[in-house]
Parts: sequence; structure tokens; C-alpha cells
Amino acid sequence: MLTPKGAVRPHYEALQARLSTLSPDELAERQKTQERFFLLQGITFTVYGAESSTERIIPTDILPRIIPGSEWATIEKGLTQRLQALNMFLADIYSEQQILMDGVVPRELVLQAPSYRREMQNLYVPHKAYANVCGSDLIRQENGAFAVLEDNLRVPSGVSYMLANREASKRVFPGTFRGAGVRSIDRYPDLLLATLKSMASDWRADPQVVVLTPGVYNSAYYEHAYLARLMGVPLVEGRDIVVHDNMVYMRTTTGLRRIDVIYRRVDDDFIDPLTFRRDSSLGAAGLFNAYRAGNVVICNAPGTGVADDKAVYAYVPEIIRYYLGEDAILPNIETYLCREAAQLSHVLANLDKLVVKAVGASGGYGMLVGPHSTKAQRAEFAEALKADPANYIAQPTIQLSTAPCLVDHAVEPRHVDLRPFILSGEKIVVTPGALTRVALKKGSLVVNSSQGGGSKDTWVLSESKGERG
Repeated sequence: MLTPKGAVRPHYEALQARLSTLSPDELAERQKTQERFFLLQGITFTVYGAESSTERIIPTDILPRIIPGSEWATIEKGLTQRLQALNMFLADIYSEQQILMDGVVPRELVLQAPSYRREMQNLYVPHKAYANVCGSDLIRQENGAFAVLEDNLRVPSGVSYMLANREASKRVFPGTFRGAGVRSIDRYPDLLLATLKSMASDWRADPQVVVLTPGVYNSAYYEHAYLARLMGVPLVEGRDIVVHDNMVYMRTTTGLRRIDVIYRRVDDDFIDPLTFRRDSSLGAAGLFNAYRAGNVVICNAPGTGVADDKAVYAYVPEIIRYYLGEDAILPNIETYLCREAAQLSHVLANLDKLVVKAVGASGGYGMLVGPHSTKAQRAEFAEALKADPANYIAQPTIQLSTAPCLVDHAVEPRHVDLRPFILSGEKIVVTPGALTRVALKKGSLVVNSSQGGGSKDTWVLSESKGERG
């Protein structure tokens, strides 16, 4: 919001002018109004492992993060380029594996990754769009430019909170919102449904789409139900699905109805107990065989997780260059691969300065933030690194940029990152908005909801200020 010299940046001037007219008590009352809105809407999240595993309101901040249109144009191009290359990479490693034969990405890095699914080899995926919904995490570097911290191509979550934050934001600052020229995100559910339908449009004129949820005990169940409702499609669990003669049906009050596209919010391991984990009750027996036969589409495709493996992440700039012949528009963060002896030695010698992550983990789990860790934690991680170096990567501790947040009646800076959502089917579409995740604890760099972080609305401004949302 402010330059290093304390001046208000142009795109924040209208918000700052509005804030200057509100007292601390008035701001606090608006925060309570937003929290009541979230409570009434049932916008909740479960933090696993907390003292109480009951659902709680998503911590939200009423002050929006504002991104100028010209800056967003670069983000949009960079994310489109990145997802296009990652889809090409997935199509390649599940068919000819040319990139592996050419030595651009180490063969064992891909084929031995826990998220690589041999069952996907040589299967037809419409439009070669393996990752239909992607949520890439971006951070602002010290030079002001955005970089990609990680990609989320498996079952990325958070889009419902982006939409809910927008609804709340319109209520909290209605006049400021209307005058700012904020781009609309209201069409996201329609775009998501169109993307999902395009995956089966080759053989069905009006495909039946469903959202597959693990059930009410999943931490993101609210999002699954919310998206199903907005798209106007059924929300189903594994027990609602029947597979007969490699055709997939759902049980309804009027009998069985055929399913063409499954937007699954269930991890690969649990999709089908006959193909993956035998103890799973979250998917449906025979579902993968129906997928293999081409009678149903699963979005995102099983096996997409190998492209957001944190070790594969280090090679994404080379992947973009290999398939598109272009330099990455959005750079990566410097990454050390612990599988390589020299880099492992460097990581072990600098555990107090680095962030160490397990390659297959997500949600802020399986990670060590060196500067904020204890000597005992570093010793424990050192042993884990030595025992299984291929399972870890390390990155410099990134000083995330800050945005203004309302904390205890006062506006204070808190660290943030940015999760835009990209859709890929017949075409690639970047939603002109994002989930800004906030580390609500002072000085904290952990923004994950599962680790106690929060969120806020993100206003992407129209360059012409002619588009409203």
C-alpha cells in the first residue's frame, strides 16, 4: 500500500481515503459484520491436529489487496504459459517420455515420484488437459516482480473463499468497490462448469457433471458443496456412485443417472479401491476402469500431482523452454534438490537459514522454516534429510511482501502470498482475481489455512476501469 518513503501507491489511494474517514471502532464493527456474514454462510474450515477439531470460521481480513491491471496482465500471461507447458509435460511423461529421454528432467525424478501413476500411461485425456483446475502460489520478490513459489495441480482448494471474500468485500466497502474498477470474478462457477463440460463434449452434447467429495468430515467440504451449488450440479460421495459395464452412474431418487464428468476433490489414492488404495471407501470400485475405457472423465486427471512435485518444480523453467521455446515469464524461487549430494551438504550446513519441504507434501505440512525453528527441530530434520534426501528440497527463506490488515483495531502489515486460479479444458482461462492468503500472526511467514493463516479479497483493477464486478 505504501512506498518505502511512506507515500500511498496510486492504486490504493481510494481505499486509503476511505480508511481515513473511519474510526478504529467503525473498522472493528465492519470486521465483525464480515465475520457474521461468513458464519451465516457456513464458510468454515477444519484445522486438523488442533486441540479442537471442530469447524471454525475462516479467518478473514476486511482490507482488500489491490493489484493494478498492468501488473495482472503479466501474471495472466505467465500463468497461462506455465499451465500450458505443465499440461504438455504430463501428456509427454504419460506417453512418449521424450523429455526424459532428452535428459531435460531426470528420469528417476519423475518415474520414482510417489505421485506418478503408471496406470495413466497411454490413456486418452481430452485436449491433453490433465490439470483442469490449477492454483499456483505467487509471491512478490524484493524487486517488486512476482515469482511462483509452487504449483497446485492435484485438488487445489481455496476458490470458494476467493468468491466469499468478494461478496463480503462488496458489503464492507461498497462505494469504494464500485468506484475502483475491480474486475469481476462472478463468472468463475460458469467458467468452471464450461471447462468441465468441454472435457466430454466430444461424445456428449450436454454432459452430466458431478462434484465428488470425500464427505462432510473433509476440511474443505464447504467448498465442495458451495461449488456444486453454484454450478447447479450434484454433489456426490463414493457411496452414491455405481459402475456397471464400465459406465458410471449416480444413485438418485428417480433411479440411476449416467455421469460423464467427475470434478473430483478426492486424492488419487482414494479414487478407486480396485486400482489404488484397497482400504479406500471414498471413491468407487471400478471407476478407474471406466475412465480407462473412455466412458467418464475425471478432472483433474489422476497422476497430475507429479507436475507439482516440489522437486519437479525446480525444472519448470526448463520444461517451459523445452515445450514452448520461451523463457518463463514468471520465474521460480531458487531451489536446492537434496537428492544431489553437493546441494544436500549445503542444505545441512544452512538449516537455520533455509525452508525445507517434503516434495510430496502440501498445506504447510512436512516443512521446516529454518529461522523460526528450534535446535531440536533442525536436528530432527537433518536426520530425515540424511535418511531420505530425495524426499526433500530447500529454498531460501523468502521475506514475503506485506499488505495492510486490520489487527486489534489498528491497520498493520502482515505477510501475504497470492493464489490465482487457472482453468484448462478446451482453452486456458485465468480468473481475474485470486485468494490472498495472510499470515495473521505478527512476523509469521506461514499463510496456509491448515496452519492457522487467513485470507482477504484481491481486487484486480481494470486497466481502463471500464469493467465492473
